Parts: sequence; structure tokens; C-alpha cells
Amino acid sequence: MEKINYLVDTHAHLDMPPLNGEIDRALDRARATQVRQVITVGVDLGSSKEAARIAARHESVFAAIGIHPHDAHVAQQDDFKRLARMASLQKVVAWGEIGLDFFKEYSPPDIQRRVFERQLGLAIEVGLPVIIHDRDAHDAVVEMLRGYARHGLKGVFHCFSGGIDLARQVLDLGLYISITGVITFPNSRQLQDVVKYVPIERLLVETDSPFLSPVPFRGKPNEPARTAIVAKAISSLKNLSIQEVACWTTANARALFGLPRI
Repeated sequence: MEKINYLVDTHAHLDMPPLNGEIDRALDRARATQVRQVITVGVDLGSSKEAARIAARHESVFAAIGIHPHDAHVAQQDDFKRLARMASLQKVVAWGEIGLDFFKEYSPPDIQRRVFERQLGLAIEVGLPVIIHDRDAHDAVVEMLRGYARHGLKGVFHCFSGGIDLARQVLDLGLYISITGVITFPNSRQLQDVVKYVPIERLLVETDSPFLSPVPFRGKPNEPARTAIVAKAISSLKNLSIQEVACWTTANARALFGLPRI
């Protein structure tokens, strides 16, 4: 495999405060920790537009577009048409984040399902991988994905929150699993077991900035630079060097999202 010595933060929200007020500085700090590429992710039409705008202005940033399950109840039919048009923009590399959230249920489950299904179909039509949000909805998400996987759907379970059984099902669907700073939390034993179980060839790293700061920054706004902390935790759990983790997870991000070599 090609030698790669940098990391990709495959999931951040650069349009959200406080990052939206210091994007240049945050990207500088990321580069200082060898985080050279970032995917900024939309959660509704407005934030998807902003993600595409940020990506267009910063060489190292790429965008994902989509409607989060929390916002499913306010999605309009025209929103899907606009997102489909945005999918052709050069630096849009994924459709997401989309999925189901039965923990908070800001949107009724039936509406979440309809919006999720609509976006899965659109992602296949435009040829983009999906970024999946799954919270307390494992069985429902997997069941919905099975039919689309047969039609070539590619994607990643972002901020993976299940156990080894769910991980096995995700891998069987041909999807990737993405790990956040939660891996550093004292009560993250289940996630640590998942990281040990999943082949490095199927892992991605992310921050979900500005959320989920890893230890020792827990409780503070997160940022892409802390991808390196996630990678270090994975390297320890899998008995790999940090260079091996960077090599594999970056190669995986390239393969899934079509990111350019740098």
C-alpha cells in the first residue's frame, strides 16, 4: 500500500459555532496534527449549502449534503430537488448525514423513515456514498439499508454506537464504520471492543466537531485537529502504529469518498 502519513477527519460541522467563526485557524491547527483533509457535513438544506460553500473556499475541505433525522419533519419536497442539484458540485463527496434517531425523536419515526428512504434513493441516483446517523434505531436502519445495498449503495455508519453484532451486520452490508472521540471515554468498553473486532480496512476516523471532544478535552468544543487523538486510541487498541492507522483510514476515506491524493 502507498505510504500515507496524514489523517482525514471524515465528519465535522464547520458551519456550526464556534468553528464557523474560526475556520481558517481550525484548519491550521488541524494541519499541525497531520489532519490534512476534512469533510464538513450538512444536516438540512441551509447547512448543506453552507458546507458546499466552505468546501469551495478551502482546498482541504469537502462537503456532504443531506437532511438529518432531527429535521425530517420540516423537510419540503423542493429541498430534495435542490440537494440533488447540489450533488453535482465538484467538492460534494457524500450524501449525509441521514438516517434514523429514535432516542430524541425530534421528528416522528414514520416521517424519519420516509425522508431517509427518499435520500437513500437519491444517493444511489447521483452516485454518492451515504453518511448514516443511527441512534437507538439499529434494527430499523439495517433493515432499510439491506435493499439499497443490493443496488450498490456505499457508505459509512458515522459515530458508531452499537456493539459487535451491529458491526458485523454493517460489514456484511459492505459499509464502513467511523470512530469518534467517544473511544477515549472511560465507559466506552463496548466501542473499544468494536474497534478491536473491525478490520482496519473498514475503519474511518472523525471528530463530529464541534461535538464529542475526546479526553482530555471532553466537555469543550471539538475540532478537526483532535482526529489525531482518535487515531492514537485506535492504534493502541489494535496494536498498530499511528502511521499504520493513518495509512489505512486515509486510504479508506479516499476509496469511499473519492478524495484526491495530496
